Amino acid sequence: MTGRIIAWGLVALLLVVLGGAALVVGGSYLEHRDLVRQEKAAYPPPGSIVRVDADDGAEVRLHVYAAGRGDPTLVFLAGLGTSAPVFDFRPLYDRLSEDYRISVVERAGYGWSEIARSPRDIDTVLGQTRAALAGAGEAPPYVLLPHSMAGLEAVRWAQEHPNEVAAIIGLDPLVPGYIEQAGETAELSPLITALARTGLMRSGPDVFETNFPAMVEERLGEEEAAAARALFMRRTNTPPMWAELRRLDRNAAIVRAEGVPDVPVHAFVSTRQSPAWIDAVAAYAEAAGGQLRRIEAGHYLHVERPDAVAEAIRAIIEARGDG
Repeated sequence: MTGRIIAWGLVALLLVVLGGAALVVGGSYLEHRDLVRQEKAAYPPPGSIVRVDADDGAEVRLHVYAAGRGDPTLVFLAGLGTSAPVFDFRPLYDRLSEDYRISVVERAGYGWSEIARSPRDIDTVLGQTRAALAGAGEAPPYVLLPHSMAGLEAVRWAQEHPNEVAAIIGLDPLVPGYIEQAGETAELSPLITALARTGLMRSGPDVFETNFPAMVEERLGEEEAAAARALFMRRTNTPPMWAELRRLDRNAAIVRAEGVPDVPVHAFVSTRQSPAWIDAVAAYAEAAGGQLRRIEAGHYLHVERPDAVAEAIRAIIEARGDG
C-alpha cells in the first residue's frame, strides 16, 4: 500500500512539474507574440518590401534595402542564420555607400522579409533574390558581396547570368567543393530554435548583445541596436533557415558541377578559419582569376575589420575599372 502511495505521489509531482513548465512556456510564447507585434510597429522596414513569385503560385514578400549612388551596385548577401542582414552589413556598407550604390537583399525568413514556405533549392533562392532587386528598382551589372554560405548563391548567379555580374567579392565565403573535400557542413541548434520560437530566449541575460556580431563589436547606435534586437528575437533559426541547411549539401553539389564561372571571384578569408577552408577559398579565387586577401579577424570579418575590408573592396573595383 505504501509503495502505491509513493508511486502515485511521484506521478502527481511529475504532473505538477510538467504543468508548471507548460504554463511557463505558454506564458512566454504569448508574451513573445505580443512583443513581436509591438516591435513590428515600432521598427518598420527601412527599405522596400517587394512581392516575388513562389513556386506554389503564392507570393513571397522580401525586403531590399538600398542606399548611396555610383557604379557599380554592390549587392550584399547574408550567410546562413543571420537574423538581421541590414544591420550585419551596415559597418561595411556605411563605408562604401558614398562611392557606390549598395543593396542588401534579405532572403525569406531573414530580417524584415516574410517567413515563406517556398523551396530553398539554389535556383529558387537565386530567382527570388534577382526578382526582389528588380522589383526594388535595382539593375545590373552587380558586384556581389556574399558572406559565408551565400558564396554558393553568388557563384550560381555568375554561372547562370554572367552578364549581370561584374565580379564576386566574397566575405569569408563558402566556395564550391569545400563541403565535399572537407566533409564539413553548417549547423543550427534545435535548442536555440525552441528558445527563440517560445520567446524564452528573451529572458536570457545579454543574449543579443553577446551573439550578434555588430553588437559584440559595438558597431550600432542605440536606435539601430533596438531594431536589430527586435529582429534577432523573431528571426533566429527560422523555418527557411532550417530548410536552407537541409538543402546545403545538394545546393553545393549543383554549383560545383557547373564549374568555375567566367566571372572573377575575389575573396577575403578569415585567418582564424581551418586550413581546409582557407586553402579551398584560395584555390577557388585563383581558379576564377581573382585576388585573395587574408584578414586577421573571425568569420564576421566585415564587422570586425570594416575599414580594411572596405579599402580593399575599393582597390579591387578601381583596378577593374568598374567604378
